[in-house]
Amino acid sequence: MGEEFISLHGKVALVTGGSRGIGRAIAITFAKAGANVVVSSRKQANLEQVVAEIEAGGGRALAVVAHNREPEDLRRLVERVQLEFGRLDILVNNAATNPIMAPLMDTDEKAFDTIMDTNVKGYFLLSQLAARLMLEQGGGCILNISSIGGLSPMEGLGAYCISKAAINMLTKAMAVELGPYQIRVNALAPGIVQTRFSQALWDNSELMSQEMSRTPLRRIAQPEEIARMALVIVSNTASYMTGQVVVLDGGSLI
Repeated sequence: MGEEFISLHGKVALVTGGSRGIGRAIAITFAKAGANVVVSSRKQANLEQVVAEIEAGGGRALAVVAHNREPEDLRRLVERVQLEFGRLDILVNNAATNPIMAPLMDTDEKAFDTIMDTNVKGYFLLSQLAARLMLEQGGGCILNISSIGGLSPMEGLGAYCISKAAINMLTKAMAVELGPYQIRVNALAPGIVQTRFSQALWDNSELMSQEMSRTPLRRIAQPEEIARMALVIVSNTASYMTGQVVVLDGGSLI
């Protein structure tokens, strides 16, 4: 009985930023659970590696190049999903950027706009496009990858944290509006995860010493751990959950 609640058999899932890190782990995990997976990012070659790994395991996957800051790319991305699969059941907004580590007073307008356009506007526009498909189908699920930085600010990451706080509210606002149409919208807020994206953090021994001192599990997360929680959230196991920001941080915010 438990297996069927965690299954994504017959579902179509789109994962942005799917070529590496958390996105790659989510795509592979969803495929193992039975989903047909579409992965998108800016570089075709990196996406093809993920597709090859999924197909080697007996799954079905499709790579589509799209830039999260380009509205026309996002429109074409959803059109391609609809053309190939005829539906979209799950959207995972994961693509993100953080080109600067600096105090807010030293963050220039260009860097701020880049972060907001990718991390917030991109999520908003793609969620709109996906939700329109889901409305026609009678339901679906959107999962936004946020961060504990959206709940508690981190020094030197002010603009990034602001973008993640916006994602948390985007999640709640869309959950209110889309709930009557059986479209669930939730967010997953990890702490530091051992990916290339966050390497500047976990490579910093002084910062990690401070982080571990306030993290009960005394370690940072692996991408696969985030992916397994993402699977639970988008599956029927969490069928009555919407508008929530699920924290997965090893206890650091206790």
